[in-house]
Amino acid sequence: MQAPTPAQITGLVLAGGRGSRMGGIDKGLQLYQGRPLVQHALERLAPQVGALMINANRHLDAYAAFGVPVWPDSLADYPGPLAGLAAGLAHCPTPYLASVPCDSPDFPTELVARLAAALARADAQVAVAAAVEDGALRTQPVFCLLHTSLLPGLLAFLRSGQRKVGGWLATQRCVQVRFDEAAAFFNANTLADLQRPPA
Repeated sequence: MQAPTPAQITGLVLAGGRGSRMGGIDKGLQLYQGRPLVQHALERLAPQVGALMINANRHLDAYAAFGVPVWPDSLADYPGPLAGLAAGLAHCPTPYLASVPCDSPDFPTELVARLAAALARADAQVAVAAAVEDGALRTQPVFCLLHTSLLPGLLAFLRSGQRKVGGWLATQRCVQVRFDEAAAFFNANTLADLQRPPA
């Protein structure tokens, strides 16, 4: 299996959550180093893929102002990142989709290339990042690369009432890709995190 090229991959920034730990505000639009979190993610992802999209459920006009397609969840009540992945897969113009969350502004610049290479080597359906944290390798499940053909199975999983990303990944041929810089996967969960200095 040949590794997908950037032109075969669409990047999806997941910004559809409730922002519960930030008091319910729309996390992707919060400023970090003077720019919205979603803008950091788009700019970091753009050189790694052939096209970009955003998954958002609120303030769609504000997200559309970043100049890429914006797709809300097809399921109601903020069912989580799997619903965002499903929205991305449903509108993906390329064979592969790479996803990142909107709240991790420092993710690796070689993220997608390494996921693509691992996907091909393992002949896997999904490649997922994992980072060493406190001596343990921890999966970063929303940093993933997957083929669009997985959409029907993902929708069936969601319609069965299941919501856990890890639960769905366990049903796929999945390969983990180790990244040694845990700080690259820092995510801003609180308003205080937005004041964090750059990595």
